[in-house]
Amino acid sequence: MSESTVPRTTVDDGLRVAAQGSSARPRVLVLYGGQSSEHAVSCVTAAGVLKAVDGERFDVVPVGITSNGQWTRPAVDPRTHTFADGELPRVRPTESTVALHGASNGTGERRCELLEVGPAGKTSSLGPVDVVLPLLHGPFGEDGTVQGLLESVGVPYVGAGVLASAVGMDKHFMKLAFEAAGLTVGPYETLTARQWRRDPGAALQRVRGLNLPVFVKPARAGSSVGITRVDAWEQLEEAVALAQKHDPKVVVEQGISGREIECGVLDGHDGQPPRASQLGEIVVHDGGESHQFYDFTAKYTDAAAADLSCPADLPVEAAEEIRRQAVVAFEAVDAEGISRVDFFYTDDGDVVINEINTMPGFTPISMYPQMWHATGIQYPELIAELITLALQRPVGLR
Repeated sequence: MSESTVPRTTVDDGLRVAAQGSSARPRVLVLYGGQSSEHAVSCVTAAGVLKAVDGERFDVVPVGITSNGQWTRPAVDPRTHTFADGELPRVRPTESTVALHGASNGTGERRCELLEVGPAGKTSSLGPVDVVLPLLHGPFGEDGTVQGLLESVGVPYVGAGVLASAVGMDKHFMKLAFEAAGLTVGPYETLTARQWRRDPGAALQRVRGLNLPVFVKPARAGSSVGITRVDAWEQLEEAVALAQKHDPKVVVEQGISGREIECGVLDGHDGQPPRASQLGEIVVHDGGESHQFYDFTAKYTDAAAADLSCPADLPVEAAEEIRRQAVVAFEAVDAEGISRVDFFYTDDGDVVINEINTMPGFTPISMYPQMWHATGIQYPELIAELITLALQRPVGLR
């Protein structure tokens, strides 16, 4: 992988200037990496954002989280992270750990500061943090855990809050929220770890009540990690075992024949309704490899595997209905800031919601930025808009 080392003197000088408070720009902490199986996706997302963010408007500080959970200043320039050479990028551990510290200034105002703890235990300040952009995908980042930490130190952040992040990460509770909001959800079964330990045979029997093919998924993972398409029931137990490597809770969804349509949602300002983007469509086909669905390889490493079309070629009425439902889904889980909502559009003209992603892939070629580009908001503007929305939003109960 082509990665260049970050010049340590340059990084130190920048942090020292920020610590002295000489910059009037909002100071943005970009968090990336993380402990989930989507670590590499987060690294590539961070590379795209860091290369595009407006440095004249925002003072950006990258902090990586290793697969073992260490928060650290990057040993490698995160802007170089890519899937291009086939090696998955990662955050490397270092001798020093960074942490967020929240404190009151005595007048009731909260202040968040970035601290670094060296190998000898010496703690030093790396300056204040005004807002956090958590570019984390999957468990321990997108599921409300990091959001809870940010709430506790009193710093604004981009994206959904604690509960919305947790619901949006868990495909079981996500579907319950969608159904409660009147959206059409495809047939599915949930296999919890407790049910599986108690009676795996009964759990598998429930799943066999669905029609083949079915898709077996980790309940709380993304980027198509750990997903298997099952075309014969003999494949089911092996598929469940694969999904359980990523999450002890598994969701099995009945396959739906239809076009895969996506919609980006962006929060409104000052209580205004959320905004829905132009729609995008994913068409998976046989390229350099064979793909039965939009799996990890098709998304990130095999450019010939799928076509991404935006705006999607749909009847006007159907497109408007999908955009409407995307906003309903956003509000059903109480999302904030950013989300991508995925649907199936069937041959009969029915709209079936698949899932919501409260921190979608955000590289320049990801579907979410592409949909907003087609809607009239360019990538750097979209990043600035998300940061601005976060700065306008209070922390705590709201």
